Amino acid sequence: MRDNQDVGRHGEKEAAAFLEHNGYRIIARNYKTRLGEIDIVASDQDTICFVEVKTRLSEKFGSPLEAVSVFKQRQIAKTALLYLKEHKLLERRARFDVVSVKFISDTPKIDLIRNAFELSQHFSY
Repeated sequence: MRDNQDVGRHGEKEAAAFLEHNGYRIIARNYKTRLGEIDIVASDQDTICFVEVKTRLSEKFGSPLEAVSVFKQRQIAKTALLYLKEHKLLERRARFDVVSVKFISDTPKIDLIRNAFELSQHFSY
């Protein structure tokens, strides 16, 4: 892998395959708006999942899961609400998951945290 974007794209590909293997149905990848981007939008049974993927080649700068700051959580939440509004899904159950992909050995180590964070304040559109 040549650069961080290659690493990120490869991590997102591995994460999507992992999620599908675990029963998720991928709805969208790299959903971008003026508010931000969501790596993967998926459904897990009756729940819409907004998935942030964090990929690392080492743990030199901490674990991938530690990289989802409060600022990033707010950005994801605002973008998710816009997605739900645009697709008329505001009444659906939704949650925020984080997938950690580590390419430290030949086989990627993938961890999933369901319901990794919740909205700590009210957002409306």
